[in-house]
Formats: sequence, C-alpha cells, structure tokens
Amino acid sequence: MVTPTTTPSIPAQPWLKKVKWDENGLVPVIAQEAATGDILMFAWMNREALAKTVELGEAVYWSRSRKKLWHKGEESGHVQKVLEIRLDCDEDVVLLKVEQAGGIACHTGRHSCFFQKFDNGDWQDTDPVLKDPDTIYTNPKKTK
Repeated sequence: MVTPTTTPSIPAQPWLKKVKWDENGLVPVIAQEAATGDILMFAWMNREALAKTVELGEAVYWSRSRKKLWHKGEESGHVQKVLEIRLDCDEDVVLLKVEQAGGIACHTGRHSCFFQKFDNGDWQDTDPVLKDPDTIYTNPKKTK
C-alpha cells in the first residue's frame, strides 16, 4: 500500500499532531448524521484530508483504492457538511457529525452504508435504496 503524504502547504499545527495516525499516516473516521445520530459511513483520512475538512467545512477523505483525496459528494452531490469534529479518548479515531446532502451517504443509494443487519445466521438488507445507484453519478452537485 502506498503511504499517503501530506503537502508542504499543510502547516504542522498542534491539533493535527495530537491525532494518532497509523503506520500509513491514516486515521479511521466515522461520519454520523448530527440530526438523527445515525452512523452514515466509515472512511479514512490523512493529515491533508483532515486539514481540508476543517478548511472547507465539508468532509474530505483519503481514498485507499484511488490513492487520492476524496471530497465526499464531488461526483454525486451528496456532500457532507461538517458541523462538529471529535477525537476519541485514545486519539486514534475521528468522529464527524454531519448534515448529509440529499439524505444519501452510501454509493448504493441508501441513507447509510450500514444497511446490512445480521439476522438468523445471515446478512439481510434492511434499509431501502433511496436512489438508483446507476443514476447517482450522472448529475454531480444536483442534490446540494
């Protein structure tokens, strides 16, 4: 795995140094809908992503598969407006309390990425598809 790097433009700010980054320079992030308390998704951030999130007031993650910054909603319009950022007691997990544009956080067209529930010995889809995933990425920024 390629280690994400930060750009020289990111100042070595004390608040960034407090986060306990893993060996790849990443920290796990949970996005929670502020209004409902629903857990929307899990992702990763590097220092640049967290600094950009603070700067923009919108969630920016590190895509491990694409190996680049990922501004949530840049293609779908399902932007996450960040209302609050918290760090856990071990300082190694970030919680974003967000307002989810369009009510859809998951690329499957659901409200939350956690739509599968273990029940009767198997995983069951429990939450409805709110928008056909094939149409989500055709009109970027539309739900903003």
